[in-house]
Amino acid sequence: MASHSHPLSNAPAPIDFDSIKNLTANEAKAVDQLIIDELRSDVVLINQMGHYIVGSGGKRLRPMLLLLAAKALGEASHKHLILAAVIEFIHTATLLHDDVVDDSDLRRGKESANAVWGNAASVLVGDYLYSSAFEMMVRTGNMRVMEILSKTTTAIAEGEVLQLLNCNNPETTEDKYLEVIARKTAILFSAATRLSAVIAEASSETEEGLARYGQHLGIAFQLIDDALDYKATKEELGKNLGDDLAEGKPTLPLIYAIQNGNKNEADIIIDAIKNGNRDAFNEVYAVVQSTQAIAYTEQRAEEEAQNAIDALSVLPDSEYKDALTQLARFSVQRNY
Repeated sequence: MASHSHPLSNAPAPIDFDSIKNLTANEAKAVDQLIIDELRSDVVLINQMGHYIVGSGGKRLRPMLLLLAAKALGEASHKHLILAAVIEFIHTATLLHDDVVDDSDLRRGKESANAVWGNAASVLVGDYLYSSAFEMMVRTGNMRVMEILSKTTTAIAEGEVLQLLNCNNPETTEDKYLEVIARKTAILFSAATRLSAVIAEASSETEEGLARYGQHLGIAFQLIDDALDYKATKEELGKNLGDDLAEGKPTLPLIYAIQNGNKNEADIIIDAIKNGNRDAFNEVYAVVQSTQAIAYTEQRAEEEAQNAIDALSVLPDSEYKDALTQLARFSVQRNY
């Protein structure tokens, strides 16, 4: 692929994530309160784990997207707040289940819930979060909302299963891999931004534009995550470097390196994916570097981020629309 300068990468002024966050700070507080209220259960373990997970924070990116889009369309209503909490519950449930499937012991730099309480509790509390999300969703009294979220959770589950099938399979193609992240990651971003339009009773054109924005942003976000696994320090990332490799996950940097390395280089990576070999990390890292696989992955992410920005043309100009644009840029510039 010919290299050409790219509008996003030329002059990336550092994005001030906190100033974007501040635009929805009051709403985010209300969403956090809703989350805490919903986690009140007379089953003590659910309370403990719920607060542990909520307390471990993360960027709260998905609810923030929903709230920014809502404000770009007018205002964030109480129903928007409920759905922001629902999206965070679904996201957290998938993380709990993911960490069990992947046998991860770190999540955002802290011990993962399954490392603290064990796999059985993590799976069950993940189920509890899913069902709580559906209970809250019903409160919006909107069939369309329920249709979108039920389709979304089904697609996420399909993405998880597809990813499992791709594990330890070095023949996974770029297309197959992108299909997994479209379902597993991007669809929840897309649901968040789409729902803001549905609740605001925006036009179908606006709804589709916002859904496209979320979808492209989610893919960009995941691609950068995959690049960071071969780039960031453990402290920056909050998970163990080489985790993807140890799990035998054929992510885009590895797929590209297999296709563009010489036979010896390709074999190193094929063997590492087949055997989920973290000890091969340094050798694999060297191949990923020499084949320019990270640069390729980042370039693909930038294309997705630009597609996301282009999709925002359905919105009127506002500081909230600007913030959504900045978030698309942040998704490819971040190092954590």
